[in-house]
Amino acid sequence: MPKPYPQEFRHRAVALVRAGRPATEVALSLCISTTCLRNWVRQDRIDHGEIAGRSTTENAELREARKRIRELEREVEVLKVASKLLGEDKPHPKGSIR
Repeated sequence: MPKPYPQEFRHRAVALVRAGRPATEVALSLCISTTCLRNWVRQDRIDHGEIAGRSTTENAELREARKRIRELEREVEVLKVASKLLGEDKPHPKGSIR
């Protein structure tokens, strides 16, 4: 995956398009793809509430939540394996909970 462009670079590129310059012209002058620039402009419009969609902050929160869920699922799997190795997954023969 290519290294992401700096945030300041993105903001300036979007500002040029929002100021009225054509996206293809701006993309060509900055040596980036037109599709990439159009995606940045679309996300900027979402962040400013002009169109519907998930904002940048919502995307970041969702990404963090999914990461935390994956970590917790891994921890549960490790505990399940440890429980089986220690024999704690079998019920006590007399039904005691001790």
